[in-house]
Amino acid sequence: MLDNSSPDKNSPEPSLDEVKRLIQSSDFAAAEQSLQQLLSSEPDNQEALYMLAVCQRYQTNLTPALKTLDELKRLSPEHSRAHQETGHVYRALNNLDAALAAYSRATQINPALEASLRAQVDILSETGRAESAKYVKRQLDALQALPKPLVAVTDLISQGKLVKAEQLCKAFMQKVPRHVEGMRLLADIGSRLGVHEDAEFLLESAVEFAPDNTKVRTDYIQILRKRQKYEHALEQAKVLLEKDPQNPQFQSVFAVESMQSGDYDTALRYFDLILGKLDEDPVTLTSRGHALKTLGQTDAAIESYRRAIAKYPGHGEAYYSLANLKLFSFNDDEIRAMERQEAVLGISHINRIYLNFALGKAYEDQHAFDKAFAHYERGNGLKKATSRYKPSDITHEFNDQQRVFTPALIERHADTGCPAPDPIFIVGLPRSGSTLLEQILSSHSQVDGTMELPNMLALAQQLRRGERMGSVSRYPEVLTTLEPEQFVQFGETYIDETRIHRASAPFFIDKMPNNFRHIGLISLMLPNAKIIDARRHPMGCCFSGFKQLFAEGQEFTYGLEEVGTYYKDYVALMDFWDQALPGKVLRVQYEEVVADLDTQVRRILDYCGLPFEEGCISFYENERAVRTPSSEQVRQPIYTGGLDQWRNFEDNLGPLKQALGPVLQRYPIV
Repeated sequence: MLDNSSPDKNSPEPSLDEVKRLIQSSDFAAAEQSLQQLLSSEPDNQEALYMLAVCQRYQTNLTPALKTLDELKRLSPEHSRAHQETGHVYRALNNLDAALAAYSRATQINPALEASLRAQVDILSETGRAESAKYVKRQLDALQALPKPLVAVTDLISQGKLVKAEQLCKAFMQKVPRHVEGMRLLADIGSRLGVHEDAEFLLESAVEFAPDNTKVRTDYIQILRKRQKYEHALEQAKVLLEKDPQNPQFQSVFAVESMQSGDYDTALRYFDLILGKLDEDPVTLTSRGHALKTLGQTDAAIESYRRAIAKYPGHGEAYYSLANLKLFSFNDDEIRAMERQEAVLGISHINRIYLNFALGKAYEDQHAFDKAFAHYERGNGLKKATSRYKPSDITHEFNDQQRVFTPALIERHADTGCPAPDPIFIVGLPRSGSTLLEQILSSHSQVDGTMELPNMLALAQQLRRGERMGSVSRYPEVLTTLEPEQFVQFGETYIDETRIHRASAPFFIDKMPNNFRHIGLISLMLPNAKIIDARRHPMGCCFSGFKQLFAEGQEFTYGLEEVGTYYKDYVALMDFWDQALPGKVLRVQYEEVVADLDTQVRRILDYCGLPFEEGCISFYENERAVRTPSSEQVRQPIYTGGLDQWRNFEDNLGPLKQALGPVLQRYPIV
């Protein structure tokens, strides 16, 4: 892409500060020469690539500028200023539609880009699209009305510079403590950092100060949903709906919150109302498909997803939703359509990710395994490009757990905590058979199935960051300083907060897989809780996770080496828990459940202290709503199709095998 031959490689490498001074003085040729020299040794330097594109545009070298920007967006798909600069280049080429698309994408990523908003207003006005121009002009006016510190905060959030954004926003809020947009932005930062409790408090206050601010109330609903306070979120959605009962946006929010609260009939009724106003709206059709899938109405879900695609052929989420129906297979026409859409230059990053994961599933069903792997790998690579996941951080965290949970700590709190025996935690890795175990247990008359509850993760995050956002990480070390009554309080709070997800059974399941990271904390706060470790063959489990595009979290799955390292670290941590808390955890191997269901069901029920019930064997007759990707599989007798699927890709899985190392030879791990 870059001509790296011209700069003198023996001359000192220029700094970016020097390049900036050259650009500010309009010496673009000299700046470009310096940037070419710098990029010859640092070809992935994103700031250098961005400045090179700017220099190329100012010198009217527009085709090279686009090539530079393509490289930058390959490295950083969500680089908002790269999209803005693309808009500038296309505008210089008089390709106004391409410019408009680029500017629009830039402001979707970063709403603080005033130049992109202004350019959109100009282009829309020039091309006779007055109503669209008015809509963008309102966005521009709102941005220009914001205090400059909050514009900077918005910009920093969009760049992922959350610590700087938090510092700047807090400094502003100290001067203007009741500024509603400042509160909303600080809550957004908190949510992104996982400090959902603080975010909820801020948005609750903001809603009180500005009850008619739709944006604030919508954010409040979203944080309530993240905290799984579904009834409260539904109440807030009702407030929105009552303001304007015919507003499709408000109807959509109400429908989604109804679905989250388990009222699928109401959700479907409102989705149909919206579709009566917004003809074949693809987003609504996709949400409708999700509701139907959760209810087990697979044929109707497929029809809804296909209608979304018919309306918008580039709607990647609908294609991936079809792929996520594990027993669904694409036809040849659908595969060709996905390939065409994936090749569209201007398609959004997330749609390209969806399409690649869907194409992977499509080709796998056709036994075209090399093609399938190529798409799985591309989809994962695109997803990983937007992630900040570092395997070493997880390794350190797991090592910290082993360092902190000494025999002395465990002995000191042996008789503390909340004595409630209610929870049954099913832990492990995603795609390990945990949904099957949940379906088996929830088919027992004394056990309520719930979902993947975030409460333990939220508590750990609260302890990790201390009392307020921005404090120094202190989990798990803080556990050594807490008094026994605090663990009692943690346990009682957990029981109270999860009650909303239960029916009337004495026991309930928390199926959050990542809770294995917090077994020590669970043992201190809920000593009588049961913990089941769902274990699956490392190759099958890891590759199944690699093929799955998760809604959020599970970032370790987006690379073969990363998922293998995570599995290895997970086994090491579980080995430690087995030694530190002997007999606390029941390990259940997925392959053994498939091979001998009756024996394993009785073993699980014995561990839980539950009498045998035949319904646990015929678990597939349970009509409860299931939200995980395995929802179809657990509605039929034991599914064996996924046991050895990874072997079809074995030639491609060298990095995974290498990362797993000796763990691969240890399975089954008892």
